[in-house]
Amino acid sequence: MISAQGLADALAEAVSRTSELAPAVLFAATVVEYVFPPFPGDVVVLLGAWYAVEGALSWPVTFLSVTAGAVVGAWIDYRLGAAIGLRIDRRAAVRSPQWELRLARFEASYRRWGAWLLLANRFLPGIRAFLFYAAGASGLPLRKVLLYGAISAALWNAVLLAVGALAVENVDELVRLFERYTHLAWTAL
Repeated sequence: MISAQGLADALAEAVSRTSELAPAVLFAATVVEYVFPPFPGDVVVLLGAWYAVEGALSWPVTFLSVTAGAVVGAWIDYRLGAAIGLRIDRRAAVRSPQWELRLARFEASYRRWGAWLLLANRFLPGIRAFLFYAAGASGLPLRKVLLYGAISAALWNAVLLAVGALAVENVDELVRLFERYTHLAWTAL
């Protein structure tokens, strides 16, 4: 298994070789993180901060690339959740009235509290994609889902870019810091 540092080194090499394509690399990596949650997209955002500090990328382009990638990834997850939700609804109707009632209660609960979960999604590593699946399956309006997801991504990306700028002198320490954060967040969850 590749270490976070090994991945950071590989991504740094990719971004340095792609120079003008670096924003597209950051965008794509952020989309992939949403669709495949184990992918360490936060490391990519930190690398974006590093390149912005070094002058290889502009701050606004870096921020917009990773935030737009998050919104596109959320859209994909939402659409997958909506498709899965239709299948689950059909199976629940056939399975039993109790199963259908439980599913209806979950959907009603998610419609009530889902906005708060979506606003916090970026701060919940490992489960953020599933929050968008649930939003799609529950039938939350796509516009609201993407708005809440964009707000959360913008806040998170601003924090990561700021931390990256402060710690640009020591990339190794920064990677360890976010590995610890992810571990602590998983433990708390």
